[in-house]
Amino acid sequence: MGLLESYIRVVDATNTAIGKVVAWMTFGTVVTCFATVYFRYALDSGFIWMQEAYVWQHAIVFLVGAGYTLLHGGHVRVDIFYARMTARNQARVEIFGTLAFMMPFLWIMFDKSWPFFVTSFVGREGSQQPDGIHNVWLLKSTLVLFCILVGAQGFATVARAVLFLNGRSEYAPSKTSH
Repeated sequence: MGLLESYIRVVDATNTAIGKVVAWMTFGTVVTCFATVYFRYALDSGFIWMQEAYVWQHAIVFLVGAGYTLLHGGHVRVDIFYARMTARNQARVEIFGTLAFMMPFLWIMFDKSWPFFVTSFVGREGSQQPDGIHNVWLLKSTLVLFCILVGAQGFATVARAVLFLNGRSEYAPSKTSH
C-alpha cells in the first residue's frame, strides 16, 4: 500500500502548491478588473488586452484550482444520506461516485478539450480582438489541465478510500473529504 500513500502525497502536494499560487490570481483578477474600470471611466481610455487578462485570470483560478478545491472538499455535495453513513459506507460511496460519475465526465471533457487545445496551438490562435492577448492556446490548455488535476485528485480520493477500507483509519473519509 506504500505506492498508494506515495501517490496521495504527491497529488495532494501538487494540488496544494498549485492552489496556493492560483489563489493569488484572484487578487490579480481584482486588481486587473479595477484597473480596467479605472482606465475606462476615469481616464476615458481602455485596453482590450487588460479586459481579456482578467477574464483569463478568472478562468484559470476556477479551472486550475479545481483539484485543490476537490482536495479540501470545496465542491458542492448533496450529502443528505452521505452525512449519516458510517465511514466505511462513505468510503464505498467515494469510490463509486468518483469512478462512476467523476471519471467519465472528466474523460469526455478531456476527449473534447484536447482537440480544441491542439487546433488552437497548431494554428497559433490569437485573440479575436486587434489588441487582445496572443496565444489563446494557453487559455485553452487550462481545460486539459483541469481534467488532469481533478482526475489525479479523484484517484487520490479513491486511493484514500481503498486504504481506509483496508484498515488504515487515518484515511477515513470524514478526515479527508471536508
